[in-house]
Amino acid sequence: MLRDRLSLWLAVREPVMVRCQLRVVLDEGEQQTQTYTLKAGDPSCRMLRAGSALQYLLIDLRLTEPLPTEHWISYRLALRPLADPQQPWQDSTDWAPDLCYPGHATPGFRVPGRVESLLHGSCRKPHHPGGDGLARADGLLAELLAGSSDPATATAPVTAPDTQPAWPSLLVLSGDQVYMDDVAGPMLRAIHALIERLGLAEESLPGLAESGIIDARSLYAHPDSYYRRERLLPRQRQNAALLEVLFGGVEKPIFTSANAHNHLMTLGEMLAMYLLVFSPAPWRGLNLDPPTSLGARKRAQFEQERATLDAFVAALPAVRRLLAHLPVAMIFDDHDVTDDWNLSRAWEEVAYGHALSRRVIGNALIGYLINQGWGNRPEVFDDELLGLLQRSLEAPGHEDHETCVQRLLRFSEWHYQWPTSPPLVVIDSRTHRWRSESAARKPSGLLDWEALTDLQQSLRGQPAVLLVSPAPIFGVKLIEAIQRVFTWLGYPLMVDAENWMAHPGAAHTLLNIFRHPQTPEHFVILSGDVHYSFVYDVELRGRIRGPAVWQITSSGVRNAFPERLLAVLDLLDRWLFAPGSLLNVFTRRRRLRIRPRKPAGAVRGRRLLNGSGIGLVELDSEGRPWRIRELLADGPAVSFHQ
Repeated sequence: MLRDRLSLWLAVREPVMVRCQLRVVLDEGEQQTQTYTLKAGDPSCRMLRAGSALQYLLIDLRLTEPLPTEHWISYRLALRPLADPQQPWQDSTDWAPDLCYPGHATPGFRVPGRVESLLHGSCRKPHHPGGDGLARADGLLAELLAGSSDPATATAPVTAPDTQPAWPSLLVLSGDQVYMDDVAGPMLRAIHALIERLGLAEESLPGLAESGIIDARSLYAHPDSYYRRERLLPRQRQNAALLEVLFGGVEKPIFTSANAHNHLMTLGEMLAMYLLVFSPAPWRGLNLDPPTSLGARKRAQFEQERATLDAFVAALPAVRRLLAHLPVAMIFDDHDVTDDWNLSRAWEEVAYGHALSRRVIGNALIGYLINQGWGNRPEVFDDELLGLLQRSLEAPGHEDHETCVQRLLRFSEWHYQWPTSPPLVVIDSRTHRWRSESAARKPSGLLDWEALTDLQQSLRGQPAVLLVSPAPIFGVKLIEAIQRVFTWLGYPLMVDAENWMAHPGAAHTLLNIFRHPQTPEHFVILSGDVHYSFVYDVELRGRIRGPAVWQITSSGVRNAFPERLLAVLDLLDRWLFAPGSLLNVFTRRRRLRIRPRKPAGAVRGRRLLNGSGIGLVELDSEGRPWRIRELLADGPAVSFHQ
């Protein structure tokens, strides 16, 4: 969302015409209205057709008049069937009345002059017990709008610690928006029911003929389709010495998630999953009865998961309303595809060398492109790629689908930068990896040398930056040390040994970026991934004047770390790697001073905050965070203090 550009994403049942009306009330009471009428297939209204009852629309408007900053801009979306233009327009108040907050007739947004506050988080697993951080964020917007007819004036900039925040300029989702590799039984049941309702095309599947599976339909009917998919997922035999070292066994799975019992495989499953995690509409009328093939134990698990999913579904109207009111920046992490995705060169060689695992990864990338990546940077998805994607949706499993998968596996433009103030720079730390040359099983660097060089160039001359890194750049040192030990022993997959300091070349180059004389003065690093939240103040040693760096990690939106284990790790990290500890000399961060902040109300000096929620960061005019909080989904707002 810019002053002269607006992007909206919709999923609808049939090809439609779209009427978008923008309305703003200026300070002097004058009203400005802009109306745009588009039809699916126009240059400003791109369409992808998937099945008989699913169309994706990306409305990318280049506005005739720039929108004013710091004003509330209401908008109306109306739809009309393309096949019957005589039908009346259907306003969003008819097909989605819950998009509006109480007291407001339409949804709206604000174009920020600068980023005064933002929301951020990662890791949203539908069947995790507890609340949803996105629903908590929706509650914040409702509080800010309550009793105000002009949201722009109700959310003026604030500086006092006890005041309400400014209206968030951004919602940043830094990875694991969906869990393709960790799916509850009732969710899989809903996915299959939705596939039938939408008439998604049948997909032929490679590598499963021995199991009697040739296509998606036979997969869904297979007795191992629910809770036993690890038996169907590809495995690698001992014929490669590399894998014997890597896994230590005769035959081990390519997909390493411990919760892969319902791992999604087909393109239809992944498309349906996205619709079900972000909108209440697809859930209406779905049959969620357990499959008759389940035994008593799995049936009990199914019913327990269904109770948790019921709470998740109940919060989806709030989640959809939130997404309709804020610019949303997204980037993938591993669970958007599969656990440990591209962790090492060995993993890549095995996974991409098998037809079925390559297809599963490719299907997840197609799902990400359509449902998340498309709106981040629409111009990089050209007509040729979208045409190939359309043919893949029409005939999944055929030649064009395989060609599309191969192209997306080589695609290098998932990262992006938005010209906000400070600029938002979102890195892709999954497909630009710096692969180890000394040993294939060693963890790859999260960015290769070329990508780090490009990052440095994009940062030159900026006074401040909002840098989105799915994994924390400065993580918990004890946990990184444990990962390093397991990597040395040959088991990096066992501990998800993915951190910025795990690869010497990537770590050295990244730290040099912070030391560069033309680096921004203020770095705000937004991260997730780890299932707990923390804030570090980072300063460079040995320089007269270096940048101020804040590592702000919010995770998960709907997930958490095992509480007892986190308490032990937190305590040991404080004992062993406190800012004044001599052990820091032996780390790659020895030229840095890292000071953890304490969450308000934390007992016994804890620095790591556990619990589902959403991060809220408020910035001053120079891009420095003056207040950092975690809005717990089932609790209060917790501030991080120095």
